[in-house]
Amino acid sequence: MSFLDYLPTTTGAQPSGVKESRRIFLGRSGVMLSGAAVALMAGNDVLAKGHSSKSTESDVRILNSALGAELEAIAAYQLGAESGLLQKPALDIAVSFQGQHREHADLLSKTVVKLGGKAVVAKAKYQFPTDKLKSQADVLRFAAMLEKGAVSAYLGAVPIFDNRDLAKAAASILGDEAMHWAVLRHVLGDTPVVPSAFMA
Repeated sequence: MSFLDYLPTTTGAQPSGVKESRRIFLGRSGVMLSGAAVALMAGNDVLAKGHSSKSTESDVRILNSALGAELEAIAAYQLGAESGLLQKPALDIAVSFQGQHREHADLLSKTVVKLGGKAVVAKAKYQFPTDKLKSQADVLRFAAMLEKGAVSAYLGAVPIFDNRDLAKAAASILGDEAMHWAVLRHVLGDTPVVPSAFMA
């Protein structure tokens, strides 16, 4: 079953009850966030319209900061995957998360270019604490720290985008980063998996 199963049918019939209403709201929210990301990926010109060049420049700077963080995460997961320290299923999780970071980076890069900016590129070398990565738990804890940092960064970025469609797309990426962090905490055996009701 998917969120789409909870959307109104073509006959106009809708599920009744509070539980079903909440499912419909969540389903529609997910569709809207995904739609914002798809619009950005498709290079929708509407996103750039109605915004001053100054506000667009500001949004491009924010997007490039996010892109830089995504590129760092890709490199970090590559380091973890090649370290020989990750065993299945942790290795599979890391590779999957790296793939999602690649998708984020691709989306952000295309959006920067669409808005007339120049997308940042990956650094030739990142300063990762390789001397402290001696076990699977060390690698996963390092990845979890990066994911938590990404959540905080996107949380700070969402309200300062001038273009609200960009804010929505960033919020959808924020949700993905938060899920990565929670999954890594679970794999590490950290409890509670989600340590608080609010992120800072």
